[in-house]
Amino acid sequence: MIVVENHIPVKEEFKDRFEKMFSEGTKYVQNSPGFVRNEVLRPIKGGYYIVRTYWDSNESFEKWTKSKEFTKAHANARSSDEIFAGKSFLTIHEVISTTEKEHVA
Repeated sequence: MIVVENHIPVKEEFKDRFEKMFSEGTKYVQNSPGFVRNEVLRPIKGGYYIVRTYWDSNESFEKWTKSKEFTKAHANARSSDEIFAGKSFLTIHEVISTTEKEHVA
């Protein structure tokens, strides 16, 4: 499994608008082959929102970036350039270990 993180700086006055965009825009990725889940992280400390998607493989993610759904999901991004406080950047990692809290019955 891989994790793709888009680190996005958003101007303070546009944070509500940015969050609304993602609450309405993730529908395009949900049925993509290889998609596992999506998270949008609001910064508490630091200046970047993180949009995190989990994929079964890098190939699945790459296919998504070339799909019609990807184009639709990002159609408003260019018209929303005013909300960004700088350049975003992408990181891609392979999951090599996961630890979760044990649930005691």
